[in-house]
Amino acid sequence: MYGYYRVASAVNNTTVANPYENAKEIITLIQEAHHNEVSVVVFPELTLTGYTASDLFLNQTLLDQQTQALKYILKNIETVDTVAIIGIAILDADRLYNCAIVLQKGKILGIVPKTYLPNKKEFYDKRQFTSGKENVQKTVLLLDEEIPFGCDLLFSDGKDMTFGVEICEDLWNVMPPSNQMASNGANLIFNLSASNELIGKHEYREELVRTQSARCMSAYVYTSAGVGESTTDTVFGGHAIISEYGTTLAQNERFSLQSHLISADVDLERLRWLRLNESSFCDTPKSPVRIIKVGGLPSITSLQRSIEPMPFVPSKYADKKHRCDEIIHIQAHGLIKRMKHAHIQKAVLGISGGLDSTLALLSTHKAFEIMGWDHQNIIAVTMPGFGTTSRTKNNAVKLCEAMNVTLREIDITDLALGQFEAIGHDKDTHDITYENVQARARTSILMNMANKEGGLVIGTGDLSEVALGWSTYNGDHMSMYAINNGIPKTLIKYVIEYFTEEEKIALYLHDILNTPISPELLPHDEDTIVQESEEIVGPYALHDFFLYHFIKYGAKPDKILFLAKLAFEGKYDEETIKKWLKLFLRRFFTQQFKRSCIPDGPKVGTISLSPRADWRMPSDADVEAWLEQLK
Repeated sequence: MYGYYRVASAVNNTTVANPYENAKEIITLIQEAHHNEVSVVVFPELTLTGYTASDLFLNQTLLDQQTQALKYILKNIETVDTVAIIGIAILDADRLYNCAIVLQKGKILGIVPKTYLPNKKEFYDKRQFTSGKENVQKTVLLLDEEIPFGCDLLFSDGKDMTFGVEICEDLWNVMPPSNQMASNGANLIFNLSASNELIGKHEYREELVRTQSARCMSAYVYTSAGVGESTTDTVFGGHAIISEYGTTLAQNERFSLQSHLISADVDLERLRWLRLNESSFCDTPKSPVRIIKVGGLPSITSLQRSIEPMPFVPSKYADKKHRCDEIIHIQAHGLIKRMKHAHIQKAVLGISGGLDSTLALLSTHKAFEIMGWDHQNIIAVTMPGFGTTSRTKNNAVKLCEAMNVTLREIDITDLALGQFEAIGHDKDTHDITYENVQARARTSILMNMANKEGGLVIGTGDLSEVALGWSTYNGDHMSMYAINNGIPKTLIKYVIEYFTEEEKIALYLHDILNTPISPELLPHDEDTIVQESEEIVGPYALHDFFLYHFIKYGAKPDKILFLAKLAFEGKYDEETIKKWLKLFLRRFFTQQFKRSCIPDGPKVGTISLSPRADWRMPSDADVEAWLEQLK
């Protein structure tokens, strides 16, 4: 389903040195995973025997019993499509290896030995086991079959999933095998562990798994031995974690007395394309590997994953202050550098009482505050025209007064009428010419005032408008430094909401946030806005969602539609989403010529449309192949 795979981390109730009892628990959990449409489930280290069997691993009886238990498992999963990864001790060439064995439909697909063996404090793996790091291009005889064996094994369904396996200490090493697995194409890593519990260790363990998933640009599924292990010297809590690209998707409650599993849906298609879009992944060296083919996997009938409707906006409210401070500082310091380099001491910006100009003013004000510059050198110009309402104008004026900046008012009506007359345009024809003359008149005033004052024109257009080309070419499209170019509309709202905590400007910011988004270029009706941008171009929440998935990892339109239906369920129906998605694609392709010559401006998040850095696209690319998916 659009590159999503359901994976699971299992913690079985262990009976130390009793493989048959453990096998019964394993079979139950594998069948549960299959019933839950799980593609791959992983079990703790040395699952069949228990990790704490210690020197009993050197006893023939335990290994014989383990073999019989493995046969029992295979017989009971002959009709199960779910791939299971369990821990097992393997004897080969008179050496004992701590291994992960990969099973599907009653068959053994391959065996991966542990690379790094801890031999300190409470761990002494080398007492019984040998490192498997030298084993490549090998097989081992097990149950009368030659089975692929070695650290060079990866497993793939031939579609979006390629997974690798490492064991416990492998992850804690300075050079985890998963790094090389990822370099060779593994976008899903499983770890069978027996990590014991110590005060605070579970937090570090979760952080380790999460950050490794980020480093490898992969999903990472971890599980460790549970409370059934021996407590002679250590206690095991059974920690299960599923992370994807730096985010923990699922985590269990440790110290459960019952066998259990957790599952999550990971987007492996996204991870594959993120590697192309976001990193130097392709520069990492590859090494020879053997790819083992995995058979047909369970199909996901419905996605069990929350899709964030506003991907640019932090989901945790606790992060708000930190995130907003960071955004404002990036904007402010970008402006500081530009003004100092140009030896300019004044900033000039149009202030309309809308979201974009408000954030531009707040960020410019912050830059002057950081540098100790006189706020009066911020020249905010309100330029009422045919469509300006008293509400937006008053908000602009009151905000500027509260922030102690220089406020100037220049009515553009006569200037626009003069332009209409010069080009022979009927002032009662409210078409694109009528609108754009006003936009260019305002930009002309700002540019000329900047020359007169020795100032820098601060652009107010945002990333959402840049994506849609929702600006007048050589009008609001142009400035001397475009401070908002890297921030989408949904995030601009979020930052302005943060500033409502400042009492002296809170009242005006609240009203600005509640004002319909409008360029106010058409004559108003009884001082009421008649031209709402979102009725014309579509909801910005949808467009920002489309933009994120389209740019972040090159998602196909049909997948974007699928995700949007989940994210906006109950708010927008499929036809509405499809309508605006088609408009987004058409405008994104046809308006590239505007992006090809946008002013300098700071990149704020991971997505930018600057033609000098993040996004290079021909202005005449055809959109039909993308629209075809939405028919």
